[in-house]
Amino acid sequence: MSKKWYNYFVSVDEDQAKTTEPKQGVSPPRPARTAAQTVAEIATSVAEPHFRGKLAGPVSFDEIYAAAEINAPTHGYTILKVADMLSSEHIRSLPPEVRRRSVLVALDAASVKIEDVIQDAVRRDKALDVYERVQNKALDDLQLRKNEENQKIQAELDRFMAEQRARIQSNNDEVAKERERFANWRIEKLREEQKIFDAVAHFVSENPISTVGPPPVAPPKTGAEG
Repeated sequence: MSKKWYNYFVSVDEDQAKTTEPKQGVSPPRPARTAAQTVAEIATSVAEPHFRGKLAGPVSFDEIYAAAEINAPTHGYTILKVADMLSSEHIRSLPPEVRRRSVLVALDAASVKIEDVIQDAVRRDKALDVYERVQNKALDDLQLRKNEENQKIQAELDRFMAEQRARIQSNNDEVAKERERFANWRIEKLREEQKIFDAVAHFVSENPISTVGPPPVAPPKTGAEG
């Protein structure tokens, strides 16, 4: 991963970067290393950290650094301290170049190489990148497990719903069958009453036998309807 911000701190003075004209009879000096070369060497020299134990749940950046065994040097100048220095109220309003040189002066006074600070920055950056990848994989694994769990739940729900719909249909079919049986019985009842009515009619002027059945009762709504 390319981190262009590394170049903000590591620089080479122009007079060092330029190749001086060789004097007569003197071999030309080797070109000075550029800041980009220095940064590239630092970046490639720092291996990806191995985290000590597992970091579960929300964790702070300090906990991530501690798990990656990134400790502050004895002189105390980490990239985080340098960041605080750059944002200090004493120099934060100054031009970037002035702020940069102010920090370099402070580091020089403490006998701290800027390359060491950049190395600390690279280590912390790589620790954050590794932690991000680990967390992203953990999230993907969690989503995969939950998707599988949801599929099982949905299958159980579909199976349950199918069983309940079958029960509802069975109940409705049973009621419909009984209603049909009862309707047929009522037809037979009317025929039986008519037979009785006709027999009684021979002996009375006012026939007490009813031959008209009650109006059919509308079937109630089933549980599966509206």
